[in-house]
This record gives sequence, C-alpha cells and structure tokens, in this order.
Amino acid sequence: MIQQYLTGDSAAAVAEARKDSLRRAYKRYPLITDLSVGINVAEPLFMAFGQSYASADINATLNMWNRLQPTIELGLGWAKSTPDDLYFTYRGKPSPYFKVGANYNFLFKSSPDYQAIVGIRLGYSTFGYDVTDVDYSNGYWQEHTAFDIKGEHSSALWGEAGVGLKVRIAGPLALGWMIRYHGIFNYSKNEHSRPWFIPGYGPRKSSLGFSLNISYTLPLHRTSASAKTDTGTAAGTP
Repeated sequence: MIQQYLTGDSAAAVAEARKDSLRRAYKRYPLITDLSVGINVAEPLFMAFGQSYASADINATLNMWNRLQPTIELGLGWAKSTPDDLYFTYRGKPSPYFKVGANYNFLFKSSPDYQAIVGIRLGYSTFGYDVTDVDYSNGYWQEHTAFDIKGEHSSALWGEAGVGLKVRIAGPLALGWMIRYHGIFNYSKNEHSRPWFIPGYGPRKSSLGFSLNISYTLPLHRTSASAKTDTGTAAGTP
C-alpha cells in the first residue's frame, strides 16, 4: 500500500486501505466452525404443567462459516387427551419423527456465542393411536353406545419456518429457543378416525410450535472459539 502512495496511485491505495479495514473489523470463520448436539425439552416441560401431549428430540447442527447451519432432529412424540365436552380419550402411542433443514445466523460477523437465526424444516412421522371410551348418544332415538377404536395408524409430512435466538450460558453449553410456524403437506386418513396429534408437529389443527434447546458445542477447527481476523494483507502495512 505504501508503494501505491509513492507511485501516485492514491485511489488504489484508498481502496486497499478500505479492504484492510474491513478485514480487521469483521471476523472470518472457517468452513466448518463447530458442531452442536442438543436436546429439545420444551414440550416435556409443558407436559409437566398439564399439557396433554409432548414431542422430545435430540438434534445436531453443523455451523458453517458461522452463517449456514444444516440441522437434523430425531425424536419421539406421545399424547393422552380427553377433550372438554367430548366423550372420548385419544392416546397417541410413543412414535418416532425426524426433521431435516437449516438455520441462517444473521449475526455471522459476531461471536458464535450469540446467534439470531431463522430456520426451515421438513418433518415426517409414522405413528399409531387409539381412540377409547367413545360415548355416543342419540337423543332422538334414546340410544346410547360405547366403543373403542384401537390400532389406528397414520403418517404425516409437514414443513416449518421459525425464528429464534441461541446464547452460550457456560463453557460449551448453550440455550436456544425458536418459535415455529408449521403446516401439514399431507397426512394419511383412516376410515373411522383422524389423528388428533402428530409426533413432532403437535395437534393436527395447530399452526404454531415452540422449541427450547439445551446444546453442547464441539469446536471443529484448530483455532479458538473466537475466529481469527484475516491479517495477511495487514502484515505489509505500517
């Protein structure tokens, strides 16, 4: 850059100085920054306070350039509910689900300790359920019938979009939350019933979900957790 000033190329020198200042101001992260492994505890906590269903999963997220984050979630969902003013009990058997997707970190120029993210997911589950203690009454004919519908099976495919935050709380441990809007693409129907609950999704007619994730972060590069700045060009400056 000094040579450019001495030779009179001041415009090129100013441009190079600007690039160098940007390199100093913004951290540059490696392709593979870290891997986070976590567990979603939101709905088990809600169930402890009276919610009638829950989905819990383990998840893994790969942090690339501290910006793009492919992720996978594997879990189980279950339910037991007797809706108010309806005479039946829905029992969703513990059944698996999985989701694949990615997050985008808007704070990619800052430390990975603090992230503001948007994410998308594609989810799928195959599951079984029973509808028991069905009490049907016909007031006109004065008829009363009780029966069970057992051994029902279904599957569902859905999509999610969400926003959230992730914050390091101690050492490699981090806490993150995400509010998710979701919608069902397709689900299989049965002749005598429809699934009320879908593992990993929640009640079939719901449109919002929430996750609370406790994760452990493993660095996958040789530098420290704070990325190094690019000082290669700066070495030639005074």
